[in-house]
Amino acid sequence: MGKKNRERKKKKRNHLLGALIVMSLSICAAAVVLIFLPRQKQTWTKPEELLITYMEHAQNHDYEAMYAMLAEEAAARISREDFIKRNSAIYEGMDTQNMKVTILSCDRERNSIKYNNSFDTLAGGVSFDNEAWFVIGDGGYKLLWKDSLIFPGLDSADKVRIRTVPAKRGNIVDRNDRILAGFGKASSVGIVPGKLKNKDLAVKKIADLLGIKPAEIENKLGAKWVKEDSLVPIKTLRNVEEIQLRSQTPDQEAEKEYDRQQKLLAIDGVMISDTEIRKYPLGKAAAHVVGYVQNVTAEDLEEHKGEGYTANSVMGKSGLEHVFERELKGEDGCGIYIVDADGKEKEAIAQRKVKHGEDIKVTLDSELQTALYEQFRKDKSCSVAMDPYTGEILALVSTPSYDNNDFIIGLSTKKWTKLNKDKKKPLYNRFRQTWCPGSSFKPVTAAIGLDCGALDPDEDFGSEGRSWRKDSSWGAYRITTLHTYQPVILQNALIYSDNIYFAKAALKIGAEQMERSLLEIGFRENLPFEFSMAESRFSNTETIETEIQLADSGYGQGQILVNPVHLAAIYSAFCNRGSVIKPHIVQDEESTPKYWKLQAFSETAADTVLSGLKKVVNDPHGTGYAAHRKDIVLAGKTGTAEIKADKNDTSGTELGWFAIFTADKAAKRPFLLISMVEDVKGRGGSGYVVAQDRKVLENWLKVSLR
Repeated sequence: MGKKNRERKKKKRNHLLGALIVMSLSICAAAVVLIFLPRQKQTWTKPEELLITYMEHAQNHDYEAMYAMLAEEAAARISREDFIKRNSAIYEGMDTQNMKVTILSCDRERNSIKYNNSFDTLAGGVSFDNEAWFVIGDGGYKLLWKDSLIFPGLDSADKVRIRTVPAKRGNIVDRNDRILAGFGKASSVGIVPGKLKNKDLAVKKIADLLGIKPAEIENKLGAKWVKEDSLVPIKTLRNVEEIQLRSQTPDQEAEKEYDRQQKLLAIDGVMISDTEIRKYPLGKAAAHVVGYVQNVTAEDLEEHKGEGYTANSVMGKSGLEHVFERELKGEDGCGIYIVDADGKEKEAIAQRKVKHGEDIKVTLDSELQTALYEQFRKDKSCSVAMDPYTGEILALVSTPSYDNNDFIIGLSTKKWTKLNKDKKKPLYNRFRQTWCPGSSFKPVTAAIGLDCGALDPDEDFGSEGRSWRKDSSWGAYRITTLHTYQPVILQNALIYSDNIYFAKAALKIGAEQMERSLLEIGFRENLPFEFSMAESRFSNTETIETEIQLADSGYGQGQILVNPVHLAAIYSAFCNRGSVIKPHIVQDEESTPKYWKLQAFSETAADTVLSGLKKVVNDPHGTGYAAHRKDIVLAGKTGTAEIKADKNDTSGTELGWFAIFTADKAAKRPFLLISMVEDVKGRGGSGYVVAQDRKVLENWLKVSLR
């Protein structure tokens, strides 16, 4: 049955091909486009069919089949090996794609066909008219091949040259035009094989100094292209001058690198030259937000086929480098030329001008970014700073961090293993994840309760002491708080960060209303931000399933998980009369702020919560009073989230949170800062975060108040 189907398909293909050929013969002087069709035939009774098949083989790089179609006199002028070498070098060197042949006319008396050949190349589209000649014998038509069949005007002594002008990758700069990613110098270590003395010993010594295996050097020296006088690149090292410019301890680090390079230069055959590389001046302070580039892989080339990447390209692999890869990379210039035996250019076949990558200006402030990193660099933490009135992101920090410059010069296996096995996970981007917010979530519960009418800000919930459960249906489960106070009203509950008050508030709101309100402010929704962030959620399932879970959710526990950037955006509503700002990291020339959620809260609810948040920082009893200042009005909220394996876990850890912002829109440099630190249990809880943020804000506010 399968054989019969194959026969029918074969007859159908031959019938269609015959119809196309007949059509071209019937209107021989007109233009007829012939598409390539699969065929098994090896004898051609029509030259049109032979030409189409020949070009199909060229498209498919089947040079053996092409050579088999040549007339004897043509084959006598070029060997099979030379024919394959010449055609493959040209067609594959140009990266020929989408070839199409259009028959223009055919001359039976002269055994010739005029046709148009068009295809895509590295340098763009190519289209030309050409003429092919044939001979006919007992075996049908054969092709009188000559070099001009590839390109008109191409002689046997000519060559096709491809010249590439690499596009310069765009810079990434901060709001003050400080370079975050740009071009810098590195030192390229190379070896001239013919100048090595006592090769085995020299290679071992070089390998030791470079921290690599001798086999790696041997492999590079053994490449086919390498000759005795070739300069073979082995490894890229940091440039001593660059180290002096950006290192915290320039003398020590630069001196160490200088000493190493001098030892390398003392070995005969070693050369060190300056080379241009991608540079990240802030290094660890901004590695997670800026990201890094790496050389493309075979998988990258396949996945991004047709996008202008070559084996020598780099590609953004993380951070801003990845997010804005398309804009930053630019487009290489390329030209395809016919040159004569002396290398003189005869004709330009195709040309594409170089298009350098765009510069990307972002809203980050390098000084604030660096200050936050330095303050938290020993912690497992993340920080988000933004202008709550414009949505501009001023800093995005994740600690501990890694030096993205290491990915440019090449990470050793030892260093890569160390990074991956580090328990603090320096490669882990914490500001993109979701975390249990603890008490930093209480203002959200308050605003929801006020808007749905469940809360009266002046209602006294009554003191329950430091432990409370609703009734016996909760069993042994109780909610605890740290302070007792009177009266138990909303403003005091925020000041003292009362878990019991907000648990009761959540129960008054109800599960359905809580879920509906959280969905309205972006939970289970993609944050409209240049970076992809994990979605905030209020339950591990579709709903808040139990009364205890609802009560715990009210004070930011239960199964509430929030992304820090999302939380910062929600807090902006307390500055914007209830509307949630749309965060962005690319500098926007438009001065009009864009909102993600208009009137997420009512103006009355936002103002009421804002009044309480001011007291958290400015009332001596407030949990954020350590950040209080006399020269500017600040507002904020602390939070400590308990992370337990289950309700009975007594050895769990704690996350510390602090959200603080300028409460006056007229502030010279308005800001909203949210920081989260893991493992603060026994270190002061959220108080530890308050103290760290206060140190960072000292300098920021000094500039604001000048």
